[in-house]
Amino acid sequence: MIYLDNAATTPLTPGVIESMTTVMSDNFGNPSSIHAYGRKASHLLRDNRLTIAKILKTQARNIIFTSGATESNNMAIQGYALANQAKGKHLITTAIEHHSVLHVMAYLEKRFGFQVTYLQPDDNHQFTAQALKESLREDTILVSTMLANNETGDLLPVSDFAQVLAEHQAVLHVDAVQAMGKVPVHPEELGVDFLSASAHKFHGPKGVGFLYAKPHHMDSLLHGGEQEDKRRASTENMLGITGLAQALREADQKQEENYQKVEHLREVFLEELSKLGLDYYLNGGNKQLPHVINIGFLGQNNGLLLTQLDLAGFAVSTGSACTAGTVDPSHVLQAYYGESSPRLTESIRISLSELNSSEELLALAKKLKEIIG
Repeated sequence: MIYLDNAATTPLTPGVIESMTTVMSDNFGNPSSIHAYGRKASHLLRDNRLTIAKILKTQARNIIFTSGATESNNMAIQGYALANQAKGKHLITTAIEHHSVLHVMAYLEKRFGFQVTYLQPDDNHQFTAQALKESLREDTILVSTMLANNETGDLLPVSDFAQVLAEHQAVLHVDAVQAMGKVPVHPEELGVDFLSASAHKFHGPKGVGFLYAKPHHMDSLLHGGEQEDKRRASTENMLGITGLAQALREADQKQEENYQKVEHLREVFLEELSKLGLDYYLNGGNKQLPHVINIGFLGQNNGLLLTQLDLAGFAVSTGSACTAGTVDPSHVLQAYYGESSPRLTESIRISLSELNSSEELLALAKKLKEIIG
């Protein structure tokens, strides 16, 4: 089986597995306990938080551990919006966000009367600072945008958005899930207020992530203990947090090398398709992470193609893993090309990591040639 669905999740590295195994056997204490076992766990928790903060070039107090990106996105958007609605009830996001952003926006609209503006891409499939500026209102309190799209790899102009908001009351939340570990992500240099990440997108374990948060007034989603500086109740997932910190440390140490390798893998694959005479098109804009290849083949049904590749031992997808079990039209491609575009039923997503090889991508190209003819 050849795994090429890394935008959905990534395999654990040996170093991550080793770090988590050590915690399972040697450091099982509750970091809130005051005895020796608790103090040992608390020390590990502090070290892991410092590791992540150092990589992000921020202070440890700005890192809140969560169960993953969905909770981080909900905590930032819902927590800030509900706590600050006296300042205004207008929110802005983009039409291509992950469902953990779009659905919480819809929830705030329906249950609490917020108004949401959904920025649409321009003719070049890009989002501009000017479009954001034109959508701002006096009562806008939060803007949420992703750094890299999970279906196309498109990079959004987060720094430009931050500049637009510099003299405005609205805070900026960034979903950095697909970018974290692949490119440098430094929230204070980007000028953002909140930033979400999830470990399983950069070879860490599932069920753990973090939210970078400036000290803004926010409502809590979880109520109970005083963990995470009273911002997120629940005993910390020490096993997952340790794996997260190790995975991010490894990704940071080899970031440039890994990026170049993935760029090469992408080039090898697309060149092989051309050599084999396969007609294809790529979806999205002109500024993308090389890790995500959203590709279409004229006249080919993506659901059938996905099944044929799976039976042949290749794991790819048609879009977000959060719509698993269905081949629903991609809301991202709908925003780019319209609801009636054949691209919605012809396109598949191939997503890479540095753990893939050229041989795997060449094998995929040959299998696509065999299937499509």
